[in-house]
Amino acid sequence: MRIVQLANFYGPRSGGLRTAMHHLGAGYAARGHEVVLVVPGPHGCVDELPGGIRRVTVAAPRLPGTGGYRAVDPWRVQRLLGRLSPDAIEVSDRLTLRGLGTWAARRGVPSVVISHERLDRLLGQFLLPEAAARRVADGANARMAAAYDTVVCTTSFARAEFDRIGAGNVRQVPLGVDLTTFSPLHRDPRLRASLAEGADALLVHCGRLSPEKHPERSVDTVAALLDAGHRVRLVVAGDGPRRPALQRRAAGLPVTFVGFVPERGRLARLLASADVSLAPGPHETFGLSALEALASGTPVVVSASSALPEIVGGSGAAAADSPDAFAVGVGTLLAAEEGARRAAARARAERFGWPESVDRMLVALTM
Repeated sequence: MRIVQLANFYGPRSGGLRTAMHHLGAGYAARGHEVVLVVPGPHGCVDELPGGIRRVTVAAPRLPGTGGYRAVDPWRVQRLLGRLSPDAIEVSDRLTLRGLGTWAARRGVPSVVISHERLDRLLGQFLLPEAAARRVADGANARMAAAYDTVVCTTSFARAEFDRIGAGNVRQVPLGVDLTTFSPLHRDPRLRASLAEGADALLVHCGRLSPEKHPERSVDTVAALLDAGHRVRLVVAGDGPRRPALQRRAAGLPVTFVGFVPERGRLARLLASADVSLAPGPHETFGLSALEALASGTPVVVSASSALPEIVGGSGAAAADSPDAFAVGVGTLLAAEEGARRAAARARAERFGWPESVDRMLVALTM
């Protein structure tokens, strides 16, 4: 069948969303399906991606305050879908591509929407008190669940806001990780020594530097560790609107900003060469970068209020949302024998393979 994947918040630096769409699309193509990926860009074009995906880029304006993301008018997307004649659609955007579920229902086309974020959490952080945020999210989620054949959530944490409203068309499908690209075999002692600059432990924060990710907590964790007598250095891999403020916050601390790392091989070496990874985002619904660290043999300290404790299990540490708690988590992981902690991280990641994710998504797309 012809599967059309759609997303607006997709770009050269869109991290986990882009990675997930590419792996799922390549998996569908490997099973004999035709895959078309529709995304926004600075100008319209059509190209072929590795894995047999045809990517249709639609010219779209930048969204202010998003660090470069673009959004296509959903009416234009619907007209394009009419020309593509999909057999199924997979939407990775719950906010700016409204109406696609209704479009599919009117034409008898199976539709899936992947919920990549917790709407109640985002509303609560930026706009509304907790009770009001829950009410608004419940209403929006009920409308979205009614519009699509299937809502896919990647963790029970992500699913909770749909279970709360009794949505009956929700499927839980964990994402996967590239276990070849990200591997303990890529650990590079010389790179570690260069980045650590004499520190006893090398920490890494990998992800978009945006407010909802709370990257400042990783910087503050370094300060807490130094106060506790630990000699550490943090490497921050990523970019985003919070970077200038973070660099000012990190002044005088052993923190190195390397920016966005586009080469997957280079990122894999960095993750494998670190001793501990930090994932402080309290709203993460899956956390692919944390899983890539685990696959690299590097344990992760995660926010206890996110979905990540489900992902890391006993191979990492879940901490309350404070620098002191994250510092304790780092100390606990570093106190474990290195070989054992790295083996445990890799073993945990091996439970998340892309083939199983693809198979389960195909079931959802054909329901």
